[in-house]
Amino acid sequence: MRLSLIIPLFNEEDSLIELNKAIIKVVSSMKIKYEIIYVDDGSTDNSWNIITQLCKSSTNLKGIKFFRNYGKSQALCAGFDLAKGEVVITMDADLQDDPNEIPSMFNKIFNENFDLVSGWKKKRYDSIIFKNFPSKIFNWAARKTSGIKLNDFNCGLKAYKIAVIKEIKLTGGMHRYIPVLAKNAGFVKITEKIVKHHPRKHGKTKYGADRFVKGFLDLITLWFIHKFGKRPMHFFGLIGTVMLLVGFFFSIYLGIDKLFIKTSGRLITERPEFFIALATMIMGSQFFLAGFLGEIILRNKKIKKQYKIAEKLINE
Repeated sequence: MRLSLIIPLFNEEDSLIELNKAIIKVVSSMKIKYEIIYVDDGSTDNSWNIITQLCKSSTNLKGIKFFRNYGKSQALCAGFDLAKGEVVITMDADLQDDPNEIPSMFNKIFNENFDLVSGWKKKRYDSIIFKNFPSKIFNWAARKTSGIKLNDFNCGLKAYKIAVIKEIKLTGGMHRYIPVLAKNAGFVKITEKIVKHHPRKHGKTKYGADRFVKGFLDLITLWFIHKFGKRPMHFFGLIGTVMLLVGFFFSIYLGIDKLFIKTSGRLITERPEFFIALATMIMGSQFFLAGFLGEIILRNKKIKKQYKIAEKLINE
């Protein structure tokens, strides 16, 4: 199997037939063995029935249906689990991604030996206020945080070596940061390719303005996990140590002052230094406990799938 195409979708009944026809026309001309995996992320329209009919028409098509809408990350994760191709390409089902980009994306992985190729929608047909401008800010922050020089982290059109998608684990909304996850896993041959972007033909976008807030929070989480995910004690322990030292020195100062210097006639409990010492020592101990618990959890954790599949159609 040379190529696996993974297409996550949610309520795209108007686009599926046209999209499938365009994809098959392109990949058939490549003269390679391929599979197309449609992942229905809990659609409430007729999308699954269309996928079922498409799968009956070709042995190269497969379908996965979720019980409910879990999000794009989990849809991609299910597709990654099922994929068998040496090269894996993902694209959206709304006809905004151009299937004619598939051969060039495939060649960059198969012939040029890149680990990951990310599409760059240099010319976008989206709202400037609600999509284009926020995306520029989002991508700038992702570049600065990750060190990966990509212009469009969130483009749905991407190509991977199969080793990449089998190694990375997608949770929450982390599909936006697949290049970062790949780099953290040791796959550093990452590049991008300018791809065509088309205006939406049917329906409306499934994402609201809150995706940018969630995206920035996920970015902070990803940075923290990359920096301290395998050594939480280094973060929590450092803070705990500093706070315990502050509390300890304030306690020593209060003790020496009370016993020997006696600069104040007030009780120790009436002095602000006492409360500083008490608070920092309690908080320092809590940070230490958080670090220890993090280390224990890290060494005993088992990553579980976060989605449930309702139906799966596989043509062998």
